[in-house]
Amino acid sequence: MNLLARRPPAWLLILADTVVAVLLALASTASVPELAANTVTTALCWLLAVPVAVRRLWPEPAFYSALLIGPAVLALQGNYLMATAVVALVIYPVATGRPVWRSAVALVSGLLVNGCSLLVSTLGAPRYVNGWPDPVFIVGMAWLVVAASWSLGTAARTRREFAAREVRRQAEQAVADERLRIARELHDVVAHSVSMMTVKAGVAAKVLDKHPEEGRKALRAIEEIGRGSLAEMRHFLGVLRAPGSAPDSTPLPRLADLPSLAHRAAEAGVRVDLSVDGPVPDSMAPAVYRIVQEAITNVVKHAAPADCQASVSVADGRLRISVVDDGPGQRVLPGRPGGHGLAGMRERALLYGGTFEAGPLPGRGFGVRASWEIP
Repeated sequence: MNLLARRPPAWLLILADTVVAVLLALASTASVPELAANTVTTALCWLLAVPVAVRRLWPEPAFYSALLIGPAVLALQGNYLMATAVVALVIYPVATGRPVWRSAVALVSGLLVNGCSLLVSTLGAPRYVNGWPDPVFIVGMAWLVVAASWSLGTAARTRREFAAREVRRQAEQAVADERLRIARELHDVVAHSVSMMTVKAGVAAKVLDKHPEEGRKALRAIEEIGRGSLAEMRHFLGVLRAPGSAPDSTPLPRLADLPSLAHRAAEAGVRVDLSVDGPVPDSMAPAVYRIVQEAITNVVKHAAPADCQASVSVADGRLRISVVDDGPGQRVLPGRPGGHGLAGMRERALLYGGTFEAGPLPGRGFGVRASWEIP
């Protein structure tokens, strides 16, 4: 099926045109036996077939050559079928490969030259062939065939241009989507890391004098978080500098990294009760990780110290994510606009055609829930 849908190579198309040209010339010279022996007529018939053979290589020169040779063939032999077939065949590549105005000029020229030649030829046709149809009928049918060929070529050119525009649009959309994805990833990395580092820096500042070992432990945690964040940021910035390239091989986050995330949150004052139930497809693991990461980061930023329950489950073909804490339900600091965290989580869920909910819980606490179908 794919072989049939694929466009044949250029050499094969040119070979097919050459075969058609030879068949046309043979049919033309054999159609009138008494003229077949005429060297001039035979030469003109073969010469008229040449534009058909080279129509894909030189569309416009082939077309206008056919217009020049066609009237001579009609005057000597009166073979209106070949003259019309050649014009119809050679105008097709002009319509497919040239701008509309140039192909329209070719169409008008072809109709006028071919029509006038046919009209003059048919008026004197009885001296060659008996039983010719009405001249007006011949010209009308010839114009219909030529115009139909031009219309098919124009339609093919329009389809190709539309397909090319669609490919460019999809490529541009893919670039925009990729940059949006990277922006979300950078936000998640920076927001989570800076929040953790801020908490750890506050802890170090408070205990460094009285408990230097605890202070050094907090500083080492800040260093570790900073190094990991810098590695991820270098990865994403490399993609932004050279789209389509492969910067470094920093692995994408996995569900196996969630316990480490919960451990860092505990060091920042948020105890996370983490549960993962069911097989999560590898393609969805980064999105699941980022949603859980951003939700826990919000707890650290707005509710620490607090307890948090984070769960990822797969049941009945649906993936569910839930992150609930017992801190204050407010997630926007007084006097400050809301951030991009909730919007980023919602976009990740909607990317898979899922649902997303986030808001204060009755009484106390805040909940984040996302779910989508697993194909």
